[in-house]
Amino acid sequence: MKIGIASDHAGFEYKEALRAWLSSLGHEVVDYGCFSDERTDYPKWIRPCAVAVANGEVERGIVLGGSGNGEAIVANRVKGCRCGYCFNEETAFLTRSHNDANCIAMGQRIISLDMAKKIVEVFLSTEFEGGRHVPRIKAIDE
Repeated sequence: MKIGIASDHAGFEYKEALRAWLSSLGHEVVDYGCFSDERTDYPKWIRPCAVAVANGEVERGIVLGGSGNGEAIVANRVKGCRCGYCFNEETAFLTRSHNDANCIAMGQRIISLDMAKKIVEVFLSTEFEGGRHVPRIKAIDE
């Protein structure tokens, strides 16, 4: 799978770890930055990843920050990017199966790296249920 990934300085450590881990699993990972743990503003890095998701340049996106909240907000401002804020496996499952999320946001200060990997595994392996959820997704995208 082709996956976009981005973070600010507060999510940089997890971005680097997830990028390497996903690559080792055979995924193609496109890194939209940032590229160090030096303080930076997250919209600069998150928006290009969200745009790539919305345009179909990558199949899924992962955005990270200290809490993940600001990153989710930025990603969701891009039409066609549906970013779910995830903090455990259940939130990852529901955002994929019910919301057809094509992007997730996580907080390095909120969860462990082990949990972040579990969330990503669920996010990448869960299918959208369709059915009763389709009209809701259409309403979001309108």
